[in-house]
Amino acid sequence: MRPKERRESGQTDLLRSRLDQILNMDHALVQLAKAIDWRFLEERLGAVYDDDPGRPPLPTRLMAGRAILKSMHNLSDEALCERWLENPYYQQFCGEEFFQHRLPFDRTSLTRWRLRMGEERLMALLQESLAAATRLGAAKPADFRAVIVDTTVQEKAITFPTDAKLMHRARERLVKLARKHGIGLRQSYARVGKFALIKHQRYAHAKQFKRANRALKRLRTMLGAVIRDITRKLAGRPELSQPFALPLSLARRVRDQRQRERGKKLYSLHAPEVECIGKGKAHKPYEFGVKVSVATTLQRSRGGQFVAHVKALPGNPYDGHTLATVIPAIETAVGVTLGKIVTDAGYRGHNAPKDKMFKVHVAGYRRGLTKTIKRALRRRAAVEPVIGHLKNDHRMGRNFLAFAEGDANNAVLAAVGYNFSLLLNWLRLLCAFFLALFAAAATLPLQSRSA
Repeated sequence: MRPKERRESGQTDLLRSRLDQILNMDHALVQLAKAIDWRFLEERLGAVYDDDPGRPPLPTRLMAGRAILKSMHNLSDEALCERWLENPYYQQFCGEEFFQHRLPFDRTSLTRWRLRMGEERLMALLQESLAAATRLGAAKPADFRAVIVDTTVQEKAITFPTDAKLMHRARERLVKLARKHGIGLRQSYARVGKFALIKHQRYAHAKQFKRANRALKRLRTMLGAVIRDITRKLAGRPELSQPFALPLSLARRVRDQRQRERGKKLYSLHAPEVECIGKGKAHKPYEFGVKVSVATTLQRSRGGQFVAHVKALPGNPYDGHTLATVIPAIETAVGVTLGKIVTDAGYRGHNAPKDKMFKVHVAGYRRGLTKTIKRALRRRAAVEPVIGHLKNDHRMGRNFLAFAEGDANNAVLAAVGYNFSLLLNWLRLLCAFFLALFAAAATLPLQSRSA
């Protein structure tokens, strides 16, 4: 069933005051809500629903507004619910006409909404942020014809993976699941497994690697014994093969993988999609998450350095091989034809589309560069502070959303929150400028009379 969208009714209540009567309508958040084309979001995001009978979903403006506020102010779902309930400006931004003293939604509704929308639908929020920037004068359409493209790592909310911790945790999960389904094991290794893990950590810290390897071998032996014991017990109970299929598969992968071997490895049991990515950083040689492509405007717009496109790239592809999909996606999202793409040296040997092959300028080349291209290459580092803001201020630094879909959704929502925060600052500056202008105009007659 399609959601019942909210419209301005204009109705009054004898016992309650309307929000537009008690709020400052010149507030930046109120002005931002007026600048957003909610009908466009209702059309794009509401297309995922059908006309089948059932309980109607929550309104699109309520859900999209909550997603924007969450990413813009770096809030968790729980903190967003608390702040939404006590902040009338948040409620007005989401389309409420009267102050709500109870939450009209559940905390988990935003989780289900994100999974239902997916990356493709959530891109409409990013497109609307750029369209609102154009309408408010914070950016011009010509600003998006030249972009800077770079990649970063969006880390997952996991502990640092080691073979010992992974095998210990895999054995604990199997023992817990067996106890839940009434499977009696010969031995759970709960006590000796814990001591073996502690021994390994202490020996590794003291650089006594032979003793550490013996403790690691002991952990691997205990995990293999539990796996074989459960497999024998499942032979007589085929109805339990389905709930044990994934945990046993993950446990076998953890037991069999070795250090320095090639191929895809398992770095987290609750997030098997995590990849190990090395970006050459001295302070952080390896990061565990997913690679993300970020594209910003080459020249700073009046409202700031807007993010034109962002996309999660599972599989840890080579940076230069991502342009074949990233450049058409940028043009689709922005709605203009790119005339200039600036990248760092990691994009050498790129596979950009043929019509864009000579419009990609890679840092490090010295021959055949005009003054315009040299000036553009000097602007390449402008994407770095944007990535820093996305990570530190808008929840891209540590992704708490589950699965590969959560990686893609979190990257898009971080860019949405960053762009709307720039628009919020732009509206605050405009408001401060006009207030100063009015104050100067009001004091001018007084000065003339005193003269």
